[in-house]
Amino acid sequence: MPRDLSPRLAAIVEALPLRPGLRVLEIGCGPGVAARAVARRIGEGHVLAIDRSAKAIAQAMAGSAAELASGRLSFRHVAIEELELEEGERPYDIAFAVRVGALDGRHPEAGHLARQRIRRALREGGRLYIDGGEPLREVSLFD
Repeated sequence: MPRDLSPRLAAIVEALPLRPGLRVLEIGCGPGVAARAVARRIGEGHVLAIDRSAKAIAQAMAGSAAELASGRLSFRHVAIEELELEEGERPYDIAFAVRVGALDGRHPEAGHLARQRIRRALREGGRLYIDGGEPLREVSLFD
């Protein structure tokens, strides 16, 4: 694992069911550390990392030149409650979020909308993981 990854984030990335070729959505990417680690593990797959903070996205992009150039990683400044796939964008296989209030119960009203948006962004059978397990737990998108 890269040195910039905290032990907690390293455990989360390690716990994700990653394999080459996957399309992964990271919700609330912050400075992009986990997104870069995931991108390194999925070969020719793709990671879309989103955050509601423009500052976080700028920081993430500044630290991700190689991954951005490879086409395996992209960033988008958007809140999960407003996420829509772009024209021609293929759905994602899995999504994950660490410390995202709309998904960890801190903001239940935003959580309902967030889960709807995630369902639309994932392929049928796609899965959502959030922190709070050991180290992750899967969240049903159909509750």
